[in-house]
Amino acid sequence: MAPVDTPPGSGTSTAGESYTDRLATLEASGLKRFIPVQAPYRANLRRLKLGRTLDVGCGLGRNLLHLDGNGVGVDHNPHSISTARARGLTAYTPVEFTASADAVLGSFDSMLVAHVLEHLDEATAAEMIESYLPYVRPLGKVVFITPQEAGYASDATHVRWVDFAVLQQTAEKAGISVRRGYSFPLPRFAGKFFRYNEFVQLGQVPAA
Repeated sequence: MAPVDTPPGSGTSTAGESYTDRLATLEASGLKRFIPVQAPYRANLRRLKLGRTLDVGCGLGRNLLHLDGNGVGVDHNPHSISTARARGLTAYTPVEFTASADAVLGSFDSMLVAHVLEHLDEATAAEMIESYLPYVRPLGKVVFITPQEAGYASDATHVRWVDFAVLQQTAEKAGISVRRGYSFPLPRFAGKFFRYNEFVQLGQVPAA
């Protein structure tokens, strides 16, 4: 199956230039201008030792930067892809990725899907995962990250609540073995009021 382009389950709210502008504004707003608030999230990704990573729904490329650019980003928003490339990252729209030299089956050590699933209905999310999973090597890692309550409520483009139970079901349907799940950076109860608390699930692709 070819990677999906603009997912129907996400509408058009995340596909335009205004959404890219919103992401850029959020990255540089408030205390983020003075305090390295991304440091814990960068450390969390790095300690997972993801290797060469396929970042699906990469946005502006923040997580690829956390991984020192060791991987490839894909996003359906061409404006976000342009920003990611301007940051020196390798990033494509889905159609561009399919035609690129990076689209080699089994060539990635891991797949990262961070703050994406909550933007998609169940069927579209499953189709997206199915289309990109073959690019991850056997026994490679799959990381899903979604927002908890406060973060979910903060974005009108979110269409589906995705907690540990839904992440477990999503992984099982895709044939991904779940290794562990945890709340980050604070315990689970903090997600009700701390906007940046996340569900993190680490899974593994089956052996060949």
